[in-house]
Amino acid sequence: MFSNRYVRTIILSRVLLQLGIWVRNYAVLLYVTDLTNNNPVYVSLISVAEFAPIFLFGLIGGTFADRWRPKRTMVWSDLLSALSVVAVLLAVMNDGWIALLIGSFVSASLSQFSQPSAMKLYKRHVPAEQLQGVMAISQTLVAVFTVLGPVIGTFIFIQFGINASLILTAVLFLGSSLILSSLPRDAEEPKSGDTGSFIKELMAGLRYIGSNQSLRTLSLTFSAVGLASGLTQPLQIFLVIEKLGQNKQFLQWLVMANGAAMLVGGIAIMGIAKKVKPQLLLMVGLLVAAVCTIGIGASAMIWLTIVLLVISGLFYPCIQGGIQTLIVRNTEGAFIGRVSGTITPVFMGMMVIGMFVSGYLKEIFSLLAVYVVSGSLIIAGALFLIPLIVERRRKAEKGPAS
Repeated sequence: MFSNRYVRTIILSRVLLQLGIWVRNYAVLLYVTDLTNNNPVYVSLISVAEFAPIFLFGLIGGTFADRWRPKRTMVWSDLLSALSVVAVLLAVMNDGWIALLIGSFVSASLSQFSQPSAMKLYKRHVPAEQLQGVMAISQTLVAVFTVLGPVIGTFIFIQFGINASLILTAVLFLGSSLILSSLPRDAEEPKSGDTGSFIKELMAGLRYIGSNQSLRTLSLTFSAVGLASGLTQPLQIFLVIEKLGQNKQFLQWLVMANGAAMLVGGIAIMGIAKKVKPQLLLMVGLLVAAVCTIGIGASAMIWLTIVLLVISGLFYPCIQGGIQTLIVRNTEGAFIGRVSGTITPVFMGMMVIGMFVSGYLKEIFSLLAVYVVSGSLIIAGALFLIPLIVERRRKAEKGPAS
């Protein structure tokens, strides 16, 4: 896979981009909490600035990604992200800290144009048998920065301050842009049937998803998994305090154990990617995650909770890698931006809904009940895949017969 120039270049640029995002996010978080004396309103605005663009620009960015050339789109997105951070730095130097939120919003918005373009380049330049391995690499990268990102971002802010953190962020974004500029010039992309106005192409993308059984199924699965993730994510701190009897600082060890397992799982998936069908990989990942989620909610023993988190982390790349591989394989090149830009916001939207109601459900029922509901939703997401697996098997049996 790494002999493929596109894979090497995009992965290297994503390393710089992920590092820049984590340095920026933690610099903004710690700087705002220091200035506002831990004001929860301003702290929550940080999350809004980072997540809102996924809803606002996911489909829009995906549509433009289909209209524009992918390499050029990614280069300019990262370059403009670097320039936006420079503008924020100048504002901060003049005590305009609110610009931090605006800068985070702008940078996160630009990534909604860049990510679908990366998927387009993978679709065009990565052989089908290598796609699953490439998606596993991408998920492994996310796992690495889930573990290291907060540590690096916090260290740089504490040691060097907000100005140095923002300068480093701008340099990393600029470096990502320069690396991507080394790719060959974009070739012309075949256009979808409904070319013309932006709105016309956007609606064509939605109709394409609606008419594609595989993509409809993946949307349902992603919705269930997103809602399940949102239900448990805000309650992890209560798991540590109420179930395990530890202080809240203990949560970092659980997060690190889970993140390290994701890294190992991602590496393992790279090794077996060619041998296992993505729909089977996804189904297994979901079922393991469901069992682990319910078990974590029921466990009152530290060692058991850590073991379940490790097992869950090991199989998490199966879920993300399986879904992303299926999306790329089941989508025509001309629609890949819009499909990616639609399904990802579906996941994030359901996750935010889950985060919103999780506290209320815990108060009404119990912590265990919320984790059981979350595990049940993941099982439902796995069951949605059954028609897709049956259809694939039927086609595979017809192939040799014909």
